[in-house]
Amino acid sequence: MAKTNTTELLEALAAEIGDNIYIDIAKWHLYLSNAKLHTVVAEQLYPLITSKAVTEDQVIQVLESISVKIGGGRRELPLIDLLPLQCQVNLVDILERYQREM
Repeated sequence: MAKTNTTELLEALAAEIGDNIYIDIAKWHLYLSNAKLHTVVAEQLYPLITSKAVTEDQVIQVLESISVKIGGGRRELPLIDLLPLQCQVNLVDILERYQREM
């Protein structure tokens, strides 16, 4: 993955996040690309990759700061509350791989 510019890297990261990370609602898996959250997540996490500071704690902190509207916007929950633990681990793995390949 030799992405030369930020836009290409961000788009590739968003696509990978969207295809591999999902929120779990009553055992239904809604992938972030289908929920239209993959780009927001990639944009928020991208600075961790470029600063060489990808840690699980920092990823969790970012996921806690992303609000997801539910019930037609009547409530909001932090994204971290909707992701299964395995998706959090997979997300950190994806970010670490992107960081190594930059």
